[in-house]
Amino acid sequence: MGQEDVSMTWRRIARGAQHAGRVGLVLLAWAAGWVQGASAATIEFAQAHAVVTVNGVTSEHDTVLPYHWDRHHKGQAGYAVFDLSQDLPAVPTEPWGLYLPRLGNAYEIWVNGTLLQRQGNLFHPNGADNAQVPRYVSISPGVLQRSNQIRIHIRADIGRRGGLSQLILGPRDEVYPIYMKSFHWRATGSLLVVAFSAAVGLIGLALWLTQTGSSMPGHPAREPIYLYAALAELAWTFRVGDALIEDPPLPWPWWGLVPVVAMGVWAASIALFCIDVAGWRQRTWVPWFRGWLAALLVASTGMAFWALGGGKPLALTAWYAVLGLTFLVFGTFFLRHALRNASTEHRIVAATILLNVAVGLRDLYVFRINPSYADNSLIRYSSVLFGVTLAVIVVRRFGEARRQAHELLGSLAARVAQKEAELSASYQHVEQLARAQERAAERTRILRDMHDGVGSHISAAIRQIQSGRSSQSELLQTLRDSLDQLKLSIDSMHFPPGDVTALLASLRYRLEPRFAASDIELQWDVDPLEPVGRLDAPAMRQLQFMVFEALSNVLQHARASKLRISATSAFGGARLRVVDNGCGFDVKAPLRKGLLSMRERAQAIGASLTLHSEPGHTVVEIKIG
Repeated sequence: MGQEDVSMTWRRIARGAQHAGRVGLVLLAWAAGWVQGASAATIEFAQAHAVVTVNGVTSEHDTVLPYHWDRHHKGQAGYAVFDLSQDLPAVPTEPWGLYLPRLGNAYEIWVNGTLLQRQGNLFHPNGADNAQVPRYVSISPGVLQRSNQIRIHIRADIGRRGGLSQLILGPRDEVYPIYMKSFHWRATGSLLVVAFSAAVGLIGLALWLTQTGSSMPGHPAREPIYLYAALAELAWTFRVGDALIEDPPLPWPWWGLVPVVAMGVWAASIALFCIDVAGWRQRTWVPWFRGWLAALLVASTGMAFWALGGGKPLALTAWYAVLGLTFLVFGTFFLRHALRNASTEHRIVAATILLNVAVGLRDLYVFRINPSYADNSLIRYSSVLFGVTLAVIVVRRFGEARRQAHELLGSLAARVAQKEAELSASYQHVEQLARAQERAAERTRILRDMHDGVGSHISAAIRQIQSGRSSQSELLQTLRDSLDQLKLSIDSMHFPPGDVTALLASLRYRLEPRFAASDIELQWDVDPLEPVGRLDAPAMRQLQFMVFEALSNVLQHARASKLRISATSAFGGARLRVVDNGCGFDVKAPLRKGLLSMRERAQAIGASLTLHSEPGHTVVEIKIG
């Protein structure tokens, strides 16, 4: 950046400062009207007679209000009774009110001997804190007289801003609006800040938990800027929310540590957020600065306990001063970098930091260096600008991340579509190869069946012709078996998998004429069977050959007059029986080629083959489990 650019930038900042000054004057004027003092019809009490007890020692004196306990009795707790007198020109006939900007930590308010309001236990130190918000006491007609005595008892703890502010007494219509303005400024405003900070913090935390990258498999890389924003805003809810909690969940001074530590977490998170905004995460000085922030955060606990529990308020004042100085230097450095960098986010954050540092130094002076009693902290409201800035930057970063994610998803979608097209083409090619393999396998099966069945029978017929010893009937039987094998091979192509009933029906259709021609009575006892799931097409062909071989043996060798074929469901499968009344055979003798083939096929399909034979009764049983 050249010298002219720097000069122009500073002129722009100066003009902006003048404009901000004018706006600030307007806001101050509005604030002055918002917290304006009492009107002429009201009475302000600025003096009181005080009876003060500290460490068992009681003193009595006249005092000027406000009476700031921590300033008069540093590091000491105690009790006080304030008496205020006021004569009225006439006895009021309308309701009046008494407005107290601050008092406590516990208190009682008496008017002319009547107890009108009590908060907390006067004799229970470090209990509830009732000095957080302004108080209003309604006074009914008849309580006030021409001559009036107001007595206020307070209990003051160490470091809790106990005491008594100036009082305003007057007609309800005059005093109550003043009280409500002060209450809104201190309590309602704090509640709105807490709600806003909590909302921003929870949004930032949700984004940090859900928006992850993929730097390493199984190790999601979360964006830390969301976490810093979330921690800053959630810590600020504890810092500001302390003003709304009169009865803390922890005893004093332990509860007093919470807003102090929350202030440290807020400041450290803001600094780390700014480092990420500026892109300084890799700078060599950043680890040292983080260490310094961690040291400040650790020191906050000790300093707060020393000040609030040990009665050494300067310890906490020193910690606040170091914290303010740290961020004054950091904010100046950050602004200097912002002037050289065109980043809008950077410049907005820099301006917000300096504004909050300025307001924080003001609060440090008002509440620590030259403490006033009834003043309100302004940084709780100026911090809202930081919350807005954090929210804007987080939303912008999130929007940019979403845009990049959409672009990445678009690119991934295009690549996925391309891969899908390639996979589809590859799948079609593989499917074509699979169909070709299926056709080749089917041709191989048909050829094997032709060779094992039809081929073997034709070869046998050729050998019979060549030998010249076979009769015409034997040759005819061999050729008929060959034809039956051919027809059955064709039928097997159309069997549904597992349909044993269809398989037996096909055999009956093909062979029943031959049984009739051989004077064999066929008895058919086949129940409708459920398909056997584990019998696929190859297994069905194996079963067909087994049954055909059994029937062929009856035709050729059994010399039977009756043949019974039965089939029933059993064992989750089926049981087939071929029974004839022929001459039988010796089942213990070495199996012939046909029976041996049947046993091998049964083993191939996981079925059991049982043979029983005696003259007049032969059973071939096939069980498919």
